[in-house]
Amino acid sequence: MAPRCWRWWPWSAWPRTRPPPSESTQTFGNSDEVRDPANAKALRKKRRRAQMRVKPGKLRFLLDTEEQTPQICVVGSGPAGFYTAQHLLKHSQAHVDIYEKQLVPFGLVRFGVAPDHPEVKNVINTFTRTAHSDRCAFHGNVVVGRDVTVQELRDAYHAVVLSYGAEDHKALEIPGEELPGVFSARAFVGWYNGLPENRELAPDLSCDTAVVLGQGNVALDVARILLTPPEHLEKTDITEAALGALRQSQVKTVWIVGRRGALQVAFTIKELREMIQLPGTRPILDPADFLGLQDRIKEVPRPRKRLMELLLRAATEKPGVAEAARWASASRAWGLRFFRSPQQVLPSPDGRRAAGIRLAVTRLEGVGEATRAVPTGDVEDLPCGLVLSSIGYKSRPIDPSVPFDPKLGVIPNMEGRVVDVPGLYCSGWVKRGPTGVITTTMTDSFVTGQILLQDLKAGLLPSGPRPGYAAVKALLGSRGVWPVSFSDWEKLDAEEVSRGQGAGKPREKLLDPQEMLRLLGR
Repeated sequence: MAPRCWRWWPWSAWPRTRPPPSESTQTFGNSDEVRDPANAKALRKKRRRAQMRVKPGKLRFLLDTEEQTPQICVVGSGPAGFYTAQHLLKHSQAHVDIYEKQLVPFGLVRFGVAPDHPEVKNVINTFTRTAHSDRCAFHGNVVVGRDVTVQELRDAYHAVVLSYGAEDHKALEIPGEELPGVFSARAFVGWYNGLPENRELAPDLSCDTAVVLGQGNVALDVARILLTPPEHLEKTDITEAALGALRQSQVKTVWIVGRRGALQVAFTIKELREMIQLPGTRPILDPADFLGLQDRIKEVPRPRKRLMELLLRAATEKPGVAEAARWASASRAWGLRFFRSPQQVLPSPDGRRAAGIRLAVTRLEGVGEATRAVPTGDVEDLPCGLVLSSIGYKSRPIDPSVPFDPKLGVIPNMEGRVVDVPGLYCSGWVKRGPTGVITTTMTDSFVTGQILLQDLKAGLLPSGPRPGYAAVKALLGSRGVWPVSFSDWEKLDAEEVSRGQGAGKPREKLLDPQEMLRLLGR
């Protein structure tokens, strides 16, 4: 094979979209070197060395890189944001800026995944590799919609992707919801996972019974954390404040309540298996709730069938000797209540806190996707001192300039293209609603990234250079906003890991944004 030949590619051979650089505009050497005749000889040598390192046809690309690089920004640094950025970086030469309102990245991977599920958090390693790309930058502590508007981002970038997730919860909209002792599961999860806005939650765990409304994976997460022996959480990244409260907890029974039946539960088999095997606890499952279920699951998809079979075994089969002994000695219990819908949170006699919940008995009407729970007219009261509402997350509108469907809680879009706003895209929960797991979000985000790059290739995005972060940085500086870089986060990360080492934990999370800024010298 012939050796590669490195040679100068003359300017005269290139299409003249702009004149060749003159001495005053050459990129090799600064203007002082050019103006000073004494430097001319050294400058010529520098050019020759550079020419020898550039392949034919490459030099012009290097000179025009800044102009030719698409500038794209992603709002939100959770799974949707990072997976969108990953796709864009892998399949284009775009530069991607990721904006995040928290000082730290990773969204629900950090603040939503249960502390006893560390394997799920391994995806952070993938996101970190994305953030380390020389074409990617993280800008934390920037609240889009307040510190900088979406329109200002659109002016600075060729495309903007909104991937900010679902940062609110669905309200129960029943009397007594405002009583002390009633919390959203989202806030409770944020409390034990170190979300700064929930660090002062301080739930009272002095009651005997807790009720979780909803039967999805988040509902099982909070029930499991309430019932897990604290010593099993000591080596996780749960916050020290939450661990201290759980050590003092008097909660012995957790009821997990759903409007529909066993066949309609939203949790998955992994979470159910963990509940059944939870040390020091036993399940309370009424065999009557599962009558006829064996026949009904014959035609359901295999994952749902396996889930129902596990439920049936736990509810109707006699446990083995070891399991029976474990359940007999258990000091705590959890149970599933079906066909119950919350009507009212009942107050204590002095009216100062929650003391129970009134549930409407329901039945199912309709078939297939149209199945819904309707009240029968009967009610029952369930005493409890803690109510956790886990009936769903929801997104908020981010900016008046962005369309938003308040009923569905999503940004109206077609395959990720925001309706009627060219150059604006969305991915993740704000695109499709708060459903699915991390891999669902990955697939969804890749689709949005693919659609964006198709539009870029088709010339549907703004042409010409865009300033990108340079313009936004100036705006933020004028407004007194101090963005946090990924290298800043890595300093905070090192501090958290250091604080956790003494207790044998993977980290002790920093909870106070002001302390974080002080640690960064801000």
